[in-house]
Amino acid sequence: MKELVEYIARNLVDDPEAVRVKEVRTSQGLVLSLRVARADMGRVIGKEGRVANAIRTVLRVPAARSGKQVSLEID
Repeated sequence: MKELVEYIARNLVDDPEAVRVKEVRTSQGLVLSLRVARADMGRVIGKEGRVANAIRTVLRVPAARSGKQVSLEID
C-alpha cells in the first residue's frame, strides 16, 4: 500500500523526488504518512480535500482485501 500511495502522489506533484511515504504499524492498523514539497501540498490535498479523500478511498480496497485498517496522513 505504501507503493500505491507513492505512485499516486508522484504522478500528482511537480517535484516527484520530494515525495516520501512512511509506514507506521499501530494497534489500530497501518498509518501511512505522506510528505510532499510545500509547493505541491495543494495538489495532493485538492479543493476541499477531494484528492486526499480519493486517495484514502483507493486505499480502502487493498486494506479490505488484507483485512487491515489503513489511514493516510498528509504532512
